Amino acid sequence: MWSHPIFASKGLSKDILAGLVVFLVAVPTSLGIAESLNVPLVAGIVAGLVGGILIGALSGSSTSVSGPSPGLIGILIVQLAVLPSFEAMLLSVVIAGLLQIGFGLARFGYLSAFIPTGVVKGLIAALGVILILKQIPHIFGHDTNPEGEMSFWQPDRETTFSELLELTGDYHVGATFVGILSVAVMIFWQTRRPKWLGFLPAGIFVVLFGAALQVLFKQFGAPWDIGRDHLLQVPTWGTPEGLGALVTSPDFTFLNDRRVYFAGVIIAIVASLETMLNLQAVDQIDKERRRSPVNRELIVQGIGNTTSGLLGGLPITSLVVHSSVNIQNNSRTKRAAIFHGLFFFVFVVLFPNVLNLIPLSALAAILLVTGIELASPQLFRRMWDEGRTQFIPFIVTLLAIVFTDLLIGSLIGLVISIAFILHSNMRSPLRRIVEKHLNNDVLHIELANQVSFLNRGVLDKALTEIPDGSHVMLDATSTQYIDPDILTLIKEFRDYVAPRHNIKLSLKGFGGDHQLEDNIQYVDYSSRELQTEITPQQVLNILRQGNERFRTGKRLPRDLHAQIHGSSIGQFPLAAVLSCIDSRTPVELVFDLGLGDVFSVRLAGNVVGPKSLGSLEYSTAVAGAKLILVVGHTSCGAVNAAVKFAYANPTCEEVTGCENIAAIVNRIRMSIPREDWEANLSKGPEEQRAFADKVSRENVIRVLHDIVEQSGTIGRLVDQRKIALVGAMYDVASAEIEFFMDDAIGFEPIRKGV
Repeated sequence: MWSHPIFASKGLSKDILAGLVVFLVAVPTSLGIAESLNVPLVAGIVAGLVGGILIGALSGSSTSVSGPSPGLIGILIVQLAVLPSFEAMLLSVVIAGLLQIGFGLARFGYLSAFIPTGVVKGLIAALGVILILKQIPHIFGHDTNPEGEMSFWQPDRETTFSELLELTGDYHVGATFVGILSVAVMIFWQTRRPKWLGFLPAGIFVVLFGAALQVLFKQFGAPWDIGRDHLLQVPTWGTPEGLGALVTSPDFTFLNDRRVYFAGVIIAIVASLETMLNLQAVDQIDKERRRSPVNRELIVQGIGNTTSGLLGGLPITSLVVHSSVNIQNNSRTKRAAIFHGLFFFVFVVLFPNVLNLIPLSALAAILLVTGIELASPQLFRRMWDEGRTQFIPFIVTLLAIVFTDLLIGSLIGLVISIAFILHSNMRSPLRRIVEKHLNNDVLHIELANQVSFLNRGVLDKALTEIPDGSHVMLDATSTQYIDPDILTLIKEFRDYVAPRHNIKLSLKGFGGDHQLEDNIQYVDYSSRELQTEITPQQVLNILRQGNERFRTGKRLPRDLHAQIHGSSIGQFPLAAVLSCIDSRTPVELVFDLGLGDVFSVRLAGNVVGPKSLGSLEYSTAVAGAKLILVVGHTSCGAVNAAVKFAYANPTCEEVTGCENIAAIVNRIRMSIPREDWEANLSKGPEEQRAFADKVSRENVIRVLHDIVEQSGTIGRLVDQRKIALVGAMYDVASAEIEFFMDDAIGFEPIRKGV
């Protein structure tokens, strides 16, 4: 047990000091919430003790600090008005805690993963803005509103902004001096901390300094004397027994009152949502980006709320503000949260008079600087840079929280984010590609990995827009989940809509759990019928479109198993492609083709000789291919070798040790004039690379003419308008192919008949 990190000495002093600073800002918050609810102040103290010691010890989060939540004030005011008594509300808190334990055991924490980043960041920034606005009056000694109150509409019937206007007639000189000086010290401490006080957090120094000034100002009298109204006011209990006597217990006689259970459900749901939201925010603030186990935290929060209710305390949640103070003061482990609870017991229970020396303006300075950290300009800039889909939910959440409260504002932010998600789903849950096939085009609709009921609208729209007499394929090959509502829509389209509009529907990938049978009503590989009826121009268009898909990352999903089976009875390729052996230029990939679509002849430098000519003759005269395509490429190793050794000594075979490479180099050298080669020797690297690519292009064009001149079979097929030849260059950097139509052979006569 003693080997657990919580008992390690490393970082212990930092955790103690961070816990002390958190405690100092938590005390007025706990008392202020109880005061806002008009319930016994001890209820806030009990919640602070339980949130620190019990939840801190059981929590799996390294940074989260728990306590009574300002976000629950509105909910609790309503419940106190509805329920018979405060004791009945305590019973609701116990019930809420038990429900939270159930939420955690049921693993409801997974819902936190669906909270959009824009909402979380908006919450962080909103809390920062609220802290700044709420603490400014306290900095100037205007302390009419209790600490910890975070709503726009305040208990004194002022708003967050109207309260600022009250400063013109209500401020305190001594408190203002302490407040402004404390803010200056906090900022100075972040940039130029004194070395001899480097171990001490700025918050502790500010509190000690503020207390000392308060004692000093008593000697000066008005207007410097900081009276009791501007100091922390912790009740003096006398003894721990005196505190215990003030504790209120839940009244179990109300167990038969339905209102108690309803209130418990409301508190459990709101407290759980707030905890999940706050944990996401705290993990974002954490410099080490540690992740909190949400389900465990729900269970721990449930245990805490059950205990707090039994002991007469307020409901508890994770708190972003206190957690942020904890992180900013360099806490290392969850011990800081535990120490903050222990300090509650030591000072609030045993030595409350010590705390009553602290000016509220000094504590306000700590929270104001924390607010500046939370709502930093860098956060706004980052969210702006991430685009409107992130920035709009972020800014809406921020404004909604500032002008309402934490719960309502966060819900508004979630609604806006959901609207953006729905809009996104309406735009891009499908990928639509028009495939070229024999008798007509096939509209290929590829479904996303997850197709929920939110996608029904866009799929319905896509199916409705299909013209009469078309062919459409719904492809669920990459889809793991399809909502039953979507399956019903597809079945209705298949059984009723498609037949009525003469639409052929093919289904692919719908086997297994999707409850639909695959039904392919077209052949997605080259067939005898397609090869017979297609023209060279149409083949070229298919190759162009295939390269465009490859280049833009929109390759067609292909059923290779079906292609293997279908092409096993015979092959009917559309084209014969003569290309280089370079590993970066596989023909089937760069043209997005399937099995059986093309013959592929590959030789270094895409040169032509008797054997390659024989392959091309068989491809066209016997097997029926309609197009011969010669493809060169940039940065070709064979061409580079030919350029380097074209007219040089020693020869390429002597340097490389390749005995048969001369046949390739000599053929490419035919595209390199000697005078151009000699001029290229004196040029820079970039110009030499451009020269080699130019040679590759000339080599492709020369090979085209060599094929027709050296093969009477192919020449005769060209004259009979049965085939055509074209050259192309593949750019290995961009994956784009340029077709040399000005040097194409056999296309002009065919175009007239197309």
